[in-house]
Amino acid sequence: MSISPREEAITFRPSNLFYLASLHRPVVDRAEGIHVWTRDGRRFIDGSSGPVAVNLGYGNPAVLEAMRRQMEKTTFAYRLHFENEPAEQLATTLAERLPAGLDRIFFVSGGSEAVESCIKLARQWAVATGQGGRWKVIARMPSYHGGTYGSLAVTGDGFLTDSFAGQIRMMPTVPAPTAYRDRDNLSMEERGLRYADMLEERIVAEGPESVLAFIMEPIGGAATGALVAPDSYYPRIREICDRHGILLIHDEVMSGIGRTGKLLGGDHWHCRPDIVSLSKGIGSGYVPLGALAAPRRIVEPVLKMGGFQHGHTYAGNPLACAAGLAIIGEMDRLGLIDNAAAMGEVLMDGLRGLAARFPFIADVRGKGLLTAIEYADRETFAPLPADWKIGQRVLDAAYERGLIVYSRRVKGGVQGDYTMVAPPLIVTRADIAEIVSILGDAIEAVARDLDLPVTG
Repeated sequence: MSISPREEAITFRPSNLFYLASLHRPVVDRAEGIHVWTRDGRRFIDGSSGPVAVNLGYGNPAVLEAMRRQMEKTTFAYRLHFENEPAEQLATTLAERLPAGLDRIFFVSGGSEAVESCIKLARQWAVATGQGGRWKVIARMPSYHGGTYGSLAVTGDGFLTDSFAGQIRMMPTVPAPTAYRDRDNLSMEERGLRYADMLEERIVAEGPESVLAFIMEPIGGAATGALVAPDSYYPRIREICDRHGILLIHDEVMSGIGRTGKLLGGDHWHCRPDIVSLSKGIGSGYVPLGALAAPRRIVEPVLKMGGFQHGHTYAGNPLACAAGLAIIGEMDRLGLIDNAAAMGEVLMDGLRGLAARFPFIADVRGKGLLTAIEYADRETFAPLPADWKIGQRVLDAAYERGLIVYSRRVKGGVQGDYTMVAPPLIVTRADIAEIVSILGDAIEAVARDLDLPVTG
């Protein structure tokens, strides 16, 4: 007996596939722009760009055509056997756009690989330049930098790392600059400096000669929900790293490639990293693609020592790079970085309106189209009870209403709920109005369930 697509979507079907959990969702049918349709006929607004990855939106004809043209030539060329033109062109295109000096590009297949590549390049540079005693990479708590063992070692989230205790050598951490939570008499500028100075204190405690690098997201991702530090934080971090000869690694996997209204998140503060990791937006959901960018002064000593002892099978894949090149071309043609900045202001206004409506929204933050609202007590900033699972409840309520958003916890992965809103960079003012309206309805439904106050 045949069943309808709607029945198929809601009926449990035995599957050999597993991923993160045993959650069952409807089967996707097609996607275009910022919308995704399932086989049962439902339409979803992708208000989170998948996992904050689909910067360009779905089904861009120019990207699909570029991929078709490349597929007719070759879909694969191993880097030890052949050079390929798409990889060369994409490397040049990135180098022309990145901050001055970040002109050596190494391609990978995703964000975790990109972060791991940055760490391994930094370490090999230290060895090649006679600084073999430097091996510690200081990270922030909380933070998220990926799922491989190397990237987990610099991830400040016990929920994700504790299961692997004994298999990973965890790196030292400093507190993330959550200045918005602090209840003291300091100005935001003073708080920014205080958080930055915590890095110097940790460097001194660890022994500066043993510290290789500091890794941070200029604008927070999964672990901190679009966290933006006070402006004073960024130049002080650069100054501290320079003073101690430590490399500054920016993880721009989520915040890079135009997401925040600048090419890189760090560009908002003219904050110059020594090495940067990129992914998500560079492949924009069309292909698995990521990269690290570094200056020649770091890369050349490694190459002279015998080469970068690192690599993956699909590094610099011609099909992936052809797609990446077309993605950047479309971002330029459509003016999407400027659109991210402009629509980001519209989105922030909408989220502030939700905060006025729901007193349990204690913070609205972000840059461009990387934004979040955090649920907490506004006076004390105490998180709402963890067993309420308010972030997950809002996510589920929005999903039921046809809106996809992103949710996690910002206090070690166990409490501090937020909802991240990060639609594709092609989003319009009308799209944002619909996103905010549906999100407001979802939050109101959750507020009724939990008997939380609503004003207006």
